[in-house]
Amino acid sequence: MGKKERQRIVNDASTIKDGKKRLSCTKAFKLNKTFRITLREIGNTCNELGIKISRCQLGCFK
Repeated sequence: MGKKERQRIVNDASTIKDGKKRLSCTKAFKLNKTFRITLREIGNTCNELGIKISRCQLGCFK
């Protein structure tokens, strides 16, 4: 999977709250399983797109 496709998937899964894009940790894990995107790639993609990971259960994303 290419970078643009990964960005599209992560961006589409995110929501806007208080004017900021967010992706819940639960959704990040679902993307990992559904699209076989590593959690590291999801985290890096979120950083690239300015998306904050919220409600992280394991402290993986800060």
